[in-house]
This record gives sequence, structure tokens and C-alpha cells, in this order.
Amino acid sequence: MEDEGVAIRARGLVRRFGTLLAVDGVDLDVPRRQVYGFLGPNGSGKSTTIRMLCGLLTPSAGEIEVLGLRIPEQAEALRSRIGYMTQKFSLFDDLSVRENLEFLAAVHDLPRAQARRRIDALVEQYHFQDRQKQLAGTMSGGQKQRLALAAAVIHQPELLFLDEPTSAVDPESRRDFWEKLFELADAGTTLLVSTHYMDEAERCHRIAILDRGVLVADGTPAELTAALAGRTLVIDADQPRQAARVLSACAGVASVAQIGNRLRVLLDKDAGQAPLAQALETAGIAARLLPQSASLEDVFVAATRQRPAAGRGDA
Repeated sequence: MEDEGVAIRARGLVRRFGTLLAVDGVDLDVPRRQVYGFLGPNGSGKSTTIRMLCGLLTPSAGEIEVLGLRIPEQAEALRSRIGYMTQKFSLFDDLSVRENLEFLAAVHDLPRAQARRRIDALVEQYHFQDRQKQLAGTMSGGQKQRLALAAAVIHQPELLFLDEPTSAVDPESRRDFWEKLFELADAGTTLLVSTHYMDEAERCHRIAILDRGVLVADGTPAELTAALAGRTLVIDADQPRQAARVLSACAGVASVAQIGNRLRVLLDKDAGQAPLAQALETAGIAARLLPQSASLEDVFVAATRQRPAAGRGDA
């Protein structure tokens, strides 16, 4: 029976490619009408997981339910209810903006009058009024991205999968694109967005962090950063490079990163700050240690460094 509160539920999801374990026992619950982020580096299993959830790739093990349908058994019934957008522009360069949208409307069997109304609405919503006759291949990266999103939602899907959709566009276009995603969520669409950008992950209602095929964190950005309370600090040091070397050698230090003239330090759980101050003093380095709120980058580092780098990953 379909759960009105959950769009996607996966249990024990596994995918192997020969001896390579690309996805390793992932459990997932994606709430409806939210922007749910998949965060992880290239090769973490994001794309493989999305393809399994879409019904494009058969799991090696595990159970998937999407919009109340069993996947992959009922994948055909799911296709008309979902949209899918990849990082690679997949429309026709030699067709105009409107021709691309007309083609996709025909693919989804939209009646002609309905298709015309829907395309007119998308042209206005995505700001293509003056570009309807422009060939897609001549547009900028940001414009292509908007067109791809318009094409992905032409049939008004309940669920939209976006696989690193902003990897090739400038920051302003990324910001505009995310405004469109929230408009879709406000209108009732569920969105699952994979990304390796921390600033994009912070925008999501909820995020999952994948590392070498394993789900290592899942929650709202606020929940995940709150869990690291007391473990992050910023250090003002006269000699930041030397200070970084000293701190990296200290027990209980998970990571040290230089940001401008300051150092950002993440501590292991239950580690104290006093040994750091002592080590810097012993090295003759003047420094101030300032408590700092955790960021999602801190969450990512804390979650992923706890696992050994055994042979896992995916394309």
C-alpha cells in the first residue's frame, strides 16, 4: 500500500559490477514534496543508486518501492510518473527550444492541445519567450540546464530525479536553477538531487551522504551539523602552515584545513582542545583557538573518514 508520506523507500539496496561493490546495503526513505539531497564525491554510488530507484538498473539485492510501486517489477508503470535529468545535456542540439519541448511532449503522449498549453506555460516559467526558435546547441550552459529541466517536467511528474544537474554551469545559473527546484517542491513535486557541492546540499530539506557505496549519514542539514557540536574550531595562528603541520600530528584531530589565514579543525568524538593549545605552545606558535559551528563539509569529513578505503565505488 502506498505511503502518503514517503515517495521512495529502499531497504538493503546492493549493486555489484563483477567484483566491484558499487552500492552496499543502502536503506533510504525520501519524504514527499521535499528536496532530498544525495551528497558524495564522484564514485560514491550516487548515480548507480538513482538508476536503480528509477528502474533503469536492476539491484543485485534489496527492495525498492517508489510512489507505491515495486521496482524494478513495476518500472514501466512508474515511467509516466517520474522525470529524470542528468548532468549531461541530453536534448537535441539541432532542434529549437520549442521543438525540443514538442518532441518530449509527444514522447509522453500528451494530447496536442494540452501539450501546446503546457509548452506555453513552461516557455514563460523558464524565461524562453524570446528564445523559442533558438537552436538548443547555441545556448549557454545555464540556458541548456533550464531547458533540460523544463523538458524533464513537461509531463508534470510526481517525482523528479536530478543527477548532478549543475556540474557544468556558473554560480549564478546554479542559484537560479535551485529557485526553480523549490518552486517545484512547493507545487508538490518530490525531488531527489545528487550533488558534490556543499552549498547545494545545505539547500536541501534533507540529505544523505554516500561514501564508497555506503550510506554514512542521513538527516536534515541542521540535525547533521548539530551532531558535531563541540568538535569544530577555528585557529588564528601567526604561522598557519607550521601550525597545520603541528595540529595534524596531534591525537584526536580528524582534519585540518587552511581557509585564508585561519585554520579550521575538526576533532574526533570526545577529543579535547587542550592538547592542541599545548602542542602549539610547545612548537612556539602563537595562536587563538575559537569554537565554531559545524558545517556540512565538517559533517562530510567526519562521516567519510571513519571507513576504510576497501574496493568500493562506481562510475
